[in-house]
Amino acid sequence: MLKILFLFLMSGGIPVAIAMAGSALLYLLLVPGSPPFVVIHRMVSGIDSFPLLAVPFFILAGNLMNNAGITNRIYNYALSLVGWLKGGLGHVNVVGSVVFAGMSGTAIADAAGLGTIEIKAMKDHGYDTEFAVGVTAASATLGPIIPPSLPFVIYGMMANVSVGALFLAGILPGVLMALLMMITVAYFAHKNNWGSDYQFSWPLIIKALVETAMVIGWPLGVWWLVVKLGMPPQATVLCALVVLFLADKVFQFQAVLPIMTPVLLIGGMTTGVFTPTEGAIAACVWALILGFLWYRTLTAKMFVKVCLDTVETTATVLFIVAAASIFGWMLTATGVTTAISAWVLEFTREPWVFLLLANLLMLFVGCFLEPTAAITILVPILVPICQQLGIDLVHFGLVMVLNLMIGLLHPPMGMVLFVLARVAKLSVERTTMAILPWLVPLLGSLIVITYVPSLVLWLPKMVY
Repeated sequence: MLKILFLFLMSGGIPVAIAMAGSALLYLLLVPGSPPFVVIHRMVSGIDSFPLLAVPFFILAGNLMNNAGITNRIYNYALSLVGWLKGGLGHVNVVGSVVFAGMSGTAIADAAGLGTIEIKAMKDHGYDTEFAVGVTAASATLGPIIPPSLPFVIYGMMANVSVGALFLAGILPGVLMALLMMITVAYFAHKNNWGSDYQFSWPLIIKALVETAMVIGWPLGVWWLVVKLGMPPQATVLCALVVLFLADKVFQFQAVLPIMTPVLLIGGMTTGVFTPTEGAIAACVWALILGFLWYRTLTAKMFVKVCLDTVETTATVLFIVAAASIFGWMLTATGVTTAISAWVLEFTREPWVFLLLANLLMLFVGCFLEPTAAITILVPILVPICQQLGIDLVHFGLVMVLNLMIGLLHPPMGMVLFVLARVAKLSVERTTMAILPWLVPLLGSLIVITYVPSLVLWLPKMVY
């Protein structure tokens, strides 16, 4: 009955969150002896979680970076690094998304923020609008895969999995996805005989490579000083940050300091300096330092607007989590999850078959449900099966999030699809057709990530 009520409300055009909470309430009202107040109790307890405190702070950090002119710096850095390749702005689109993913944590922020700049630049350079929209949509899926990631925070809380391990697990798959997308850009460039968009320049290339070396070398240098020479961690990090700021001042780097955001987050979490939740606060502090004190591109008026936008987005996300919490609890209490688990285990006990079926289910669900709602509904159903089949929950978390990110590119509920249709001034139908070729690298990445778990688990196992 619960599922029927939910589908009935959904078919009436009621928002997903209200449909989940409403169907649970109606079910309790129709079943004699069931106290309706349990709906409020379970919704409140569903968001009464310490890891969920990271949600508003990661949203705030992404909004601060987006409104402080950081996106322009990231775009210029990517332009210097790969803009001279054939199909240059397509490669810039992918590299820019990789960098921005380390700050925003959401695909929608990537599409709306960096995507606006990228699509305009590609159209100005003569690229088809459909190609610009397709590569922007595909690269936006990197946002929640490369840390930090809001879906990983939600999944970690629901599945009782280390958020830090999930963040580390997303790094190598994110790199794989970026490489496959750049190969796809190169294919289109060769097919259409496109040239480069910017002239090759050794000074710009060297500067971009120096910036990349700084981002890679800085944490390695700190590690060497602390572990090998035994220097005090806090003092070493503080001195290294001072050196970093001085180098940025002298050489006028484009994006070294913004790119350091995920480095500082991952480094702080893996060394035990802060938890993922505290890391979200650290990301906000870092964004405030860059926006107000270093680049001086943030104003008090902009900050108030960013805070209001963050409150609105946070309220939406947490309401979905609360509604999905009561719905998921009702699925468990009515025995639906147990029945599904038993049916799946009767059908197959082969992990690879289950992963195939789970992928098909999550791809389908991702087309109709917002990722946060989908995670909170699917975790109670699928995670117990994973535990019985011996599938690593960190690995499965990455598979789930990637499936749901691909779902963001599809009608009828694909938010990235609608955002880019609005940005590019295209119809939803044309935007959908533009995205279809980019499903090839995304689904290829999904297959590799699903059936090569060592790619996902290598970094978490090294650290944890």
